[in-house]
Amino acid sequence: ECDEEILHGKYGQHLSGHKEMKDRELYSYINKGGRPRQHLLSLTRRAQKHRLRELKRQVKAFAEKEEGGDIKAVCMTLFLLALRAKNEHKQADELEAIMQGRGSGLHPAVCLAIRINTFLSCSQYHKMYRTVKAVTGRQIFQPLHALRTAEKALLPGYHPFEWKPPLKNVSTNTEVGIIDGLSGLPLSIDDYPVDTIAKRFRYDAALVCALKDMEEEILEGMKAENLDDYLNGPFTVVVKESCDGMGDVSEKHGSGPAVPEKAVRFSFTIMNISIAHGNESKRIFEEVKPNSELCCKPLCL
Repeated sequence: ECDEEILHGKYGQHLSGHKEMKDRELYSYINKGGRPRQHLLSLTRRAQKHRLRELKRQVKAFAEKEEGGDIKAVCMTLFLLALRAKNEHKQADELEAIMQGRGSGLHPAVCLAIRINTFLSCSQYHKMYRTVKAVTGRQIFQPLHALRTAEKALLPGYHPFEWKPPLKNVSTNTEVGIIDGLSGLPLSIDDYPVDTIAKRFRYDAALVCALKDMEEEILEGMKAENLDDYLNGPFTVVVKESCDGMGDVSEKHGSGPAVPEKAVRFSFTIMNISIAHGNESKRIFEEVKPNSELCCKPLCL
């Protein structure tokens, strides 16, 4: 009833401007027959642009006003919110990782854990890394050099520590040392390989590293015994020392010195940890598989 002449295709847009009008739905245009409206994702790119042109204009205006013109960030955030509203958190996490430049790959420490727990040598892991990258086109696993960097955090000497009271006759230097493996052996042994070398860790540095590595298990055990705030100790740590042959390691690649054909590892396993609480001792950790090489902490290679 406004007596305006408008194009048939623009009638719906014109009607939406008449907010003051009562019984507006009586005037609304009914599409009788014709093709059903296609789903947005099934349209061609040109048709998608055509259908979304008004929304795109609004997003552009918002981005210029609020986000310094970053339309991509606004659209990505809208997409993330839509995914999370439908509880599709896995897809949202992957998208968020890509947006932040992290990619959806595994953390180097996780890759290192996979390599060790599946008993893969460095060359076997590298082959798997290359295959997965070629087949999927994504770098899900991390390259070997990233694993080696992550491994440094697990080696003795990485974590600074201080014994209270200080230990007697123990060097404060926590560096890893290469020593002559023949030191202390009688010189009369002829068949012993002359070029034996060893990579030795200081015992206290190795123990501190092992305990630091087990921090989560220790805290979980304390929580289970309702000792959340009781961190003073004293702690009693029971250690089993062991020595095992590592077989032929000539094929294994590492960043250390060249190793002769056979290697031996001197190691220890943390069997259990108890904490003195009043007049009793509460056990907060116990190794479930004490004979597994996965819980062996190296002392000397």
